[in-house]
Amino acid sequence: MTTRWTAVPALRDRTAGRCLTAVVVSGFGTSALWLASGVWVKDLTGSDGLAALCMLAMWLPTLAGPVLGTLADRHRRRPLLVTLSLCMAALLLTLCTVDAPSELWLLYAVLFVYGAAGTVHDAAESALVAGAVDRSLLGDFNGLRMTANEGMKLLAPLAGAGLYTAYGGPGVAVLDAASFLAAALVYVSLRVREERPEPARDGGRSATAEGVRHLWGDPALRPLVLAGGVTMLCAGVSGALTYAVVEDLGHSPAYAGVLYAVQGAGSVTVGLLSGPGLRRLGARRFAGYGIGLLAVAVALRAVPYDPVAWACAAAIGVGLPAALIAVLTEVQRRTPGPLLGRVTATANALVFTPNVIGLAAGAGLVELLGHRTQLTGLGAALGVTAAVLLGQRPASADRTEARSASDASPA
Repeated sequence: MTTRWTAVPALRDRTAGRCLTAVVVSGFGTSALWLASGVWVKDLTGSDGLAALCMLAMWLPTLAGPVLGTLADRHRRRPLLVTLSLCMAALLLTLCTVDAPSELWLLYAVLFVYGAAGTVHDAAESALVAGAVDRSLLGDFNGLRMTANEGMKLLAPLAGAGLYTAYGGPGVAVLDAASFLAAALVYVSLRVREERPEPARDGGRSATAEGVRHLWGDPALRPLVLAGGVTMLCAGVSGALTYAVVEDLGHSPAYAGVLYAVQGAGSVTVGLLSGPGLRRLGARRFAGYGIGLLAVAVALRAVPYDPVAWACAAAIGVGLPAALIAVLTEVQRRTPGPLLGRVTATANALVFTPNVIGLAAGAGLVELLGHRTQLTGLGAALGVTAAVLLGQRPASADRTEARSASDASPA
């Protein structure tokens, strides 16, 4: 089995390269808005609770992922991505009118639509890439996509904060609108051949259930997605304990930025190496080893020693994305093209929704249990998850792999 590093060929692939460009430009605006929207609400109202609702508004549509993903299978993916990007660019400009607490309903409404459009966008983009990029490059593409996203998380919040300070929330909204417009132009430039999707023979509910059935019925995808959901749940709880960890280290809350930067560097690294790792280990073992590394790192966060904290942050940055990249790549490889939008959105809902639940649970439990007790328990839970995933017998999954590869005919 080859282990060569094929990130460069993935970048040279015209479709993959341009999709990554769209990820970078739209991700920059999205990351800036995530930070600015909460600050914007806080400045207008002085309420931490109302500011936190911004994140909830953007995440809530993820729960409807199986339904929203159906839209990505009902239409050709490239025109859908162009339309979504242009609509979001126009919608974001309406935020320029928000300058009083009584107008915050518009901000929440736009953020909710933003989250819904993002769910459809991610499903359509995943399906487009799976049908247009060589299957051997999917792991490299998803790793580079992770690297691009993490890079934007390191740079965009600083740019968004500076822009917000200079021009307020409307300035950040205009930046995000411009990023969507640029992404739309990139998608227009793609040259991919897509067949028109067949008309739905059943009702919407049946079509949605078809994607869920495929995901749940695949003996390789089901445990991988469930492990991803448990991992993100634990990661959410661990993330909510960050400021308690920083306080235990004897630093000010701003020190959390140092740990996030180290974690981001780890994520960038694993993104670049994921292609060879997936080819050598396979998705199940790649995810399992990543979750195992995450288990050790989360548990050791309870040790109040700076070098240990840095090492744990870097290890979390490597281990957590490894599981996410493995899930997305395996969904793309094992799902027939006409179902890929629904299955991707369903998998994303099952994996990422627990993260929000974990953040809320961690914030509520930190005063009751203390962060060291929680981190130790989370490390144990992640260790069990990794062991279960690695202990899965690959035989049945391999047989399904052979069958799915022949059945998968991308739209």
